[in-house]
Amino acid sequence: MTTEEPSRPAPAPAIEPATADRARPGPVRRLRDAARDAAPALAVYAVIRLIGVAAVYVWARSLNLSPVRELTLSDATYYLAIAQRGYDGYERVQSDMAFFPLYPALIGVVERVTPLGPRTSGLAVATLAGLVAAWALYAIGSYLHDRRTGVVLAALWAALPHAVVQSMAYSETLFTALAAWTLYALLRRHWLTAGVLCLFAGLTRPTASSLIPVVGLAALLAVVRRRDGWRPWVAMLLAPAGWLAYLAWVGVQTGRPDGWFHIQSAGWRSHFDFGVDTFQRGREVLAVSATPQVLVVSVVLLLALMFFVLSVIDRQPWELLLFSGLMIVTTLGAAGYYHSKARFLVPAFALLLPAAVGLARAGPGRHRTGRAHRVLDLLRRLPAAHLDPVAVTLTG
Repeated sequence: MTTEEPSRPAPAPAIEPATADRARPGPVRRLRDAARDAAPALAVYAVIRLIGVAAVYVWARSLNLSPVRELTLSDATYYLAIAQRGYDGYERVQSDMAFFPLYPALIGVVERVTPLGPRTSGLAVATLAGLVAAWALYAIGSYLHDRRTGVVLAALWAALPHAVVQSMAYSETLFTALAAWTLYALLRRHWLTAGVLCLFAGLTRPTASSLIPVVGLAALLAVVRRRDGWRPWVAMLLAPAGWLAYLAWVGVQTGRPDGWFHIQSAGWRSHFDFGVDTFQRGREVLAVSATPQVLVVSVVLLLALMFFVLSVIDRQPWELLLFSGLMIVTTLGAAGYYHSKARFLVPAFALLLPAAVGLARAGPGRHRTGRAHRVLDLLRRLPAAHLDPVAVTLTG
């Protein structure tokens, strides 16, 4: 008997560390790969919106109206005027200082660097912002669930009954893009990105007041739990900076600290009344005396409340729930412009996530799950694109 140990395999040669290029692709390659991954969602979004715009075109031509003009009415006229001539310097109580500056600034940039006119520049910015927003929605849906859910979420957002707003020269689409990417950055704990994006969102719409608390609370929780070092502190400081800076500038121009709120209340008859005005207009529906416009908006608001309940039941991340809830509160709680409340909720994309999950699971060869699959079946059959001409009359 031998006492020698059995032969052992020779140790494997040391593996040289991978090069930096192989270990981590560059930013250009990462962006290209991400765009390729999101291509189905962007394509579906673009097709649905093209159908909606085509419906508006046919509707406008049948009435001898200019489709471009119809898509650049109401608030769009103020954005275009700001882009061309700047703010009015508070020359009247109903001042255009009520409108935040980032969207008209982008219109001005596009008009200067391209041969496009002011109206088409405004539509071009809104169209590009819509694609960026659809990309963000896809990223959130695929991160929380799967790629199919991400594609469906972008498609649902494109097919909302009032989705024509996404193709008009309004700021809701740009704000949605910034808000959605901010929330995605929060979910991934990319604090600096979330802070910077929230800053720009605060320069886009007053409803950034619904996004800032989400970033602030998420950052505060990270600080309390001692996570991610100094980055949450920076995000907490950056998040409200754009919103507060514009309000401060308006205050200086008007000579009163509450200048922007004064313009909103005295000039535009809009203020927060805790939903009294909204409730009174909603009573018209119960009294069967509502106009078609009031009826459509009321249905959209009720659906928003229903989908918020579904979002709670489906246990969405608290960041999405808080943002959606604050968007609903600020929309329903504000007095005035009842016909515009449906479009004010366009950035509350997270309300569509339960429907996206249900529809993604209800595809061919998949078992239908969830508590609301009957409602989702109705949504699948909703001819939203054909409602775009009607929605044009509700966005003023």
